[in-house]
Amino acid sequence: MEIRKLHIDLNQFDNIYFLGIGGIGMSALARYFKSKGKNVAGYDRVSTPLTKSLENEGISIHYEDYNSSIPSEYSDKTNTLVVYTPAIPKNHGELMHFQFHEFELVKRSEVLGLITQTSKGLGVAGTHGKTTTSTLLAHILHQTPEGCTAFLGGISTNYNSNLLLNPTSRYTVIEADEFDRSFLRLSPFSSIITSADPDHLDIYGDPSHFREGFKMYAELHHENGFVIQKYGLNLPTKAHTFTYAIGNSEADFNGHNLHYENEKFLMDVTLPYENLVDVELGVPGQHNAENAVACIALCYQLGIDLPTIVEGIKTFKGVKRRFEYHIKTQQLIYIDDYAHHPTELKALIDSIRLIYPNRKITGVFQPHLFTRTRDFFDGFVEQLSRFDETILMPIYPAREEPLPGITSDSIVNKLTNKNKQLLKPAEVIDYLKTQHEGVILTIGAGDIDRIVEPLTKALREKMD
Repeated sequence: MEIRKLHIDLNQFDNIYFLGIGGIGMSALARYFKSKGKNVAGYDRVSTPLTKSLENEGISIHYEDYNSSIPSEYSDKTNTLVVYTPAIPKNHGELMHFQFHEFELVKRSEVLGLITQTSKGLGVAGTHGKTTTSTLLAHILHQTPEGCTAFLGGISTNYNSNLLLNPTSRYTVIEADEFDRSFLRLSPFSSIITSADPDHLDIYGDPSHFREGFKMYAELHHENGFVIQKYGLNLPTKAHTFTYAIGNSEADFNGHNLHYENEKFLMDVTLPYENLVDVELGVPGQHNAENAVACIALCYQLGIDLPTIVEGIKTFKGVKRRFEYHIKTQQLIYIDDYAHHPTELKALIDSIRLIYPNRKITGVFQPHLFTRTRDFFDGFVEQLSRFDETILMPIYPAREEPLPGITSDSIVNKLTNKNKQLLKPAEVIDYLKTQHEGVILTIGAGDIDRIVEPLTKALREKMD
């Protein structure tokens, strides 16, 4: 499949208009162009805390799909670039309006591709771990004199933003998203590739074509750059290649001896020519340790000194909705996480079992997409059965129509643990608010985040 790469000058446009401006990736681009002195406005379906933040930053946003809602200054097609997300339906009124009047329309990934043509793009690709790894990479670079500009797929807890800016830096950190083959529009100098477990099979068709997409991405890299890939991926590239892993001495960079001591999550790391002992992770968990090893490998190859790398890992506070603590007392732990694939669930549960080995663990999971639930049904059943108590919420459909026989009920019926049930969001809060001990997890990539604040409030009220 041929992927279009743009060759337009972003400087020729004074006005940048976003369709789907409230998306996590789109909002970062909106902030970026606003910082460049561009006029920025856009549409989104609903008002959210993120869109309200953008409005407070001087960006005009409306929430009705009417052509008359488009500000008049964005009517000049020679001076307006329209950026859209694949989540916008093809029959969307404003999208059709801009198409009919022959505006320059580009996807978000194409804009990132243009930005990586004029800087040293540092991509983070993979089915799992992109957001946390790219945010950690950006945080480490931010501690150096070089710094970086970074477009992040989540809100960094350190900076309370999804965008870091440094106009003098050579480096641009980006999530290389495999959805819709978006990452093939980038021009990466170096990358971390965390995994290539099949996903988005509604787009790729089958696992072999999914892997082919990652192979094509690896082949995009500059010969003087670096590809840091998880041990076993074996993706060919003309760039310098190094592998990383947890607990595998054959990897070039290997994290091992993971242990939790005095409320600190520590590990040792073996590098090609030296060793690190008791590297402290600011965010605990085996999957976060693996992400940290990947960042150590790339930063080491980029020439960043080890003390700076280690300090960056220690001071990293994570990303909103990635292993995010909301309650942490002696009796009760409440963590919210974005995991939405069986492999991510496994990593999350493994980490929780390591940190809290003797606690009751209650997992609340909202499946994301009917196709993903269908494609990885057995994997979801296997992992969700590992909780002491499992609560399923109805499937979050996003862009999809229901599929016959694919429901949260069908998962619940297959779970092998005894304590299991299907609840609606409000019922989850009422059910859990009486819990006083153990570990509670809310997990998923849909709108389960809407219950996080009221659940936290309800739990705290019962604690007081």
